[in-house]
Amino acid sequence: QAHGAFMHDDGARAYYRKQRARDVDHNAALRQLANRLVGILHGCLARGIPYDPATAWKDQTPAAA
Repeated sequence: QAHGAFMHDDGARAYYRKQRARDVDHNAALRQLANRLVGILHGCLARGIPYDPATAWKDQTPAAA
């Protein structure tokens, strides 16, 4: 799931790259991404709201210039 998110979601890709920039190896970065995705899923289910990438990854996407 983490790899699929990395391939198709800009926020997930930014999160992964942020981990890699911290010298975290590939597998650990994917695990951290998976953990983040589980947290996002939990938040959606607990609040009864649909997944919104703009909300889920708001701290990962660069501000528009």
